[in-house]
Amino acid sequence: MDLYFSPMACSMATRIAAYEAGADIRFLKVDTKARPKVVEDGTEFLAVNAMGQVPVLRTDDGELIVENPVILQYIADRFPAAGLIPAEGAERRKVQSWLSFIGSELHTGAFIALLSKTAPDGAKAFAREALTERLAYLDAHLRGREFLAGKFSVADGYLFVMLTWARYLAIDFSPYPALAAYRDRLQTRPSVARAFDEEFTLFKAAA
Repeated sequence: MDLYFSPMACSMATRIAAYEAGADIRFLKVDTKARPKVVEDGTEFLAVNAMGQVPVLRTDDGELIVENPVILQYIADRFPAAGLIPAEGAERRKVQSWLSFIGSELHTGAFIALLSKTAPDGAKAFAREALTERLAYLDAHLRGREFLAGKFSVADGYLFVMLTWARYLAIDFSPYPALAAYRDRLQTRPSVARAFDEEFTLFKAAA
């Protein structure tokens, strides 16, 4: 499998999942600042994904999968022994619900504007207010819980990326002690620590 990624982007969640699963995967870095966007092997990235967004996963049989929650579920299903998502039923739907929440309420609902260099101040203020409500919701949910849905899942890897972005934006976590403790626990998990260290090193080198 090949993962097209950009350092510290949401594609880091798939790197975490791959390390959890012990997957044999090749990482192809995409320069998203180049025009046109280009893969490190010289391929124009728009030929891989016309939307120009990471992550993209190329499976062993050549299928191209886009959209972070779909890729994460593919990895989890491809390596069921890792236990990254339940096989079926209500427990699986809980993880899927968290993937949807993270993707819509945090990723696109708040961080797209907050990380944008061109979003107007009003959009950023609205996004920051929305983020405050959602972080409070997560903090309440995580009181007395180690993970989002019983055990570590692909949703936790995705949420860790969002919390990393929040740290980059200097979001004050003092009102969210359970969420801060959760973030710090995840940071020490071997798969998460490895993925973060590798991607942060690449991110700093490109800055």
